[in-house]
Amino acid sequence: MLLLAFDTATPAITVALHDGTSAVATSTVVDAMRHGELLAPGIASVLDQAGADRTDLTDIAVGVGPGPFTGLRVGLMTARTLGHVLDIPVHGVCTLDVLAAAAEVDSGPFCVATDARRKEVYWGRYADRHTRVDGPLVDRPDALATADPVVGRGAVLYPAAFPTAAGPVDPDAAVLADLVASGTAKVVPATPMYLRRPDAVEPRSRKRVLTAREERVPS
Repeated sequence: MLLLAFDTATPAITVALHDGTSAVATSTVVDAMRHGELLAPGIASVLDQAGADRTDLTDIAVGVGPGPFTGLRVGLMTARTLGHVLDIPVHGVCTLDVLAAAAEVDSGPFCVATDARRKEVYWGRYADRHTRVDGPLVDRPDALATADPVVGRGAVLYPAAFPTAAGPVDPDAAVLADLVASGTAKVVPATPMYLRRPDAVEPRSRKRVLTAREERVPS
C-alpha cells in the first residue's frame, strides 16, 4: 500500500504519505487563504521525500469536512481527480473524526470544534477517540458551550464557551492516513460536508431583459 492522505477543511493544508504501516512523509502548512496554491506543492513534497511517484499510489484518503466552501472544495476536487486519473479508490473521512482520533484527553466524553467563520463553529461530540455520538453540526459557540474538553481551533477562538481546550488545534494527515490504513476510519463518500450553503449563490430567478420595442409598447 502507498496511501496519499490530505485535508484542506481547516486553515491547515496537511498532507501525508503512508506505506500501510506508518506515515513515511508529511507536509503541513497553516494558511487559511491559500489552499489552492499550497496543496499541490504539499503533495509533491511528500512524494519527493519518499522517492515515490504518483503512479505508485494505491489509495487516496481525504478529509471531507465540515469546512468552509473554498478550502474544502480544493481538497475534494484534487482527491477525485487523482482517483479518477490513477484509477484508485478514494476514501472520505470526516475531519472532526481525524481531530478526535488524535485528541489529547485522558478519558471521558469530549468535543471537537473547528472554525466555521461567521462567529460559528463546526462541532461534534465524542464518547471516545473513535466514537462520535452527535454531529457534525454548525452553530454559535455560546449555544454549544460546555465544560467538557474541546479539541480543535474552536476552543482557541472561543475560550468563554469552551474553557477546557485540548490539542490538537488542526487535523494531521498522518492521523487520517493511519485511520484509513488500519481500517478504523468511518469511511464516507468523498463529497464535501458543508453543513450550510456557500456565501455566493446563483439567484433563484432571472429577470427578463426587455427589448427596445417592448419598452415602447404602452401597457
